Amino acid sequence: MHEWSIVHSLLEEVERCARARAARSVHRLHLRVGALSGVETELLETAYATFRQGTICAAAGLEIERVPARWGCPRCRVELAPGAGLCCGGCGAAGRLERGDEIVLARIEMEIADEPAARGAGAGEGV
Repeated sequence: MHEWSIVHSLLEEVERCARARAARSVHRLHLRVGALSGVETELLETAYATFRQGTICAAAGLEIERVPARWGCPRCRVELAPGAGLCCGGCGAAGRLERGDEIVLARIEMEIADEPAARGAGAGEGV
């Protein structure tokens, strides 16, 4: 069940990003998970619900976009039709996986604390 370790790494990365931006809270995470990534999205959701407790993501929702596999010809630069085989019909070259094996943290929706310096005087003013 590698979904548990994926969630562990995900939470560490979100904590790092939130800390770097002095975030007050995280509201939602958006992931892209490829059909050939080997990830069971239901298990990923269960692991997230379990491990987010006590973290900055405790109240954050998880949105998962499932990405279908897409194969293409590296020579002709055409997409291979799903189910048509993994060789290009035009040149015979072996197809290459273009997408569908990824696990990507695409977006973190977080609330950032107001920074007094950012709202203060402009450059060179009020010093």
